[in-house]
Amino acid sequence: MALKKTTVMVDEQDLALIKAAAEREGRPESEYFREAFHLAALRTQRWNEDWDIPRLDFGHPVSAEEIHETVSDAVSDQK
Repeated sequence: MALKKTTVMVDEQDLALIKAAAEREGRPESEYFREAFHLAALRTQRWNEDWDIPRLDFGHPVSAEEIHETVSDAVSDQK
């Protein structure tokens, strides 16, 4: 992957957080900016075709409580 240099204006508080994280984790600041730029680039992608995402019909509206119980049961079954 070829890298290209660019200049970006950033909020001072955000930059201070990145500098602190880089020092704490021993990573170059540039890695954080490349990662953030990559995530922003991924968000801009668009696809021409429709996605084939199945729609599930449980025959009734599913409540937040049902979802919580199901997830809790699944997690406790894995232990």
